[in-house]
Amino acid sequence: MRKNRPAASDPRLRCAWAGEDPLMRAYHDTEWGIPLHDDRRLFEMLILEGAQAGLSWRTILRKRENYRKAFDRFDPRRIALYTPARLRSLMGNEGIVRNRLKIAAAVTNARAFLKVQEEFGSFDAYLWRFVGGRPIKKPRRRLAEIPARTPESDALSADLKRRGFTFVGSTICYAFMQAVGMANDHTVGCFRYSSRV
Repeated sequence: MRKNRPAASDPRLRCAWAGEDPLMRAYHDTEWGIPLHDDRRLFEMLILEGAQAGLSWRTILRKRENYRKAFDRFDPRRIALYTPARLRSLMGNEGIVRNRLKIAAAVTNARAFLKVQEEFGSFDAYLWRFVGGRPIKKPRRRLAEIPARTPESDALSADLKRRGFTFVGSTICYAFMQAVGMANDHTVGCFRYSSRV
């Protein structure tokens, strides 16, 4: 089994994808796979996962603070009111991924997100129904054993699309589910696999 070798100062074993990059390691150690129930942060992760499509997660992590500034700290109420002029302005922002469709998706998704909150009381309440309120956890020994999509991500994707969300294909949804702890896909040798949050 391929493991990410620990640094001399940190003896813990990690999932291989965390690599040696301090930013990726910090994300792996403190965020990825931890059950998240805060609506604002869930919205942030949904937008960032959509922005990541076709790119590396490292690229998005490096731009994350720029995204927070450019998109009003991911306040869906503010983003839902963005005008065409604001979208044009964002296209000139070198600190984010300047893809017209991805930028427009943030606004579309903010509007759909607010409707879900209104219907279910919170996005959290809506979202966690897709995994029965508990993280999916299967013992995976290698990265190759981790799927790109699951029946749960297929169902989430289909329902989000039905509700008007964009950039929410099943693969993006599964990456989102992993990121927000709906799926614990830390490999069994990783120190985070059995850790309690």
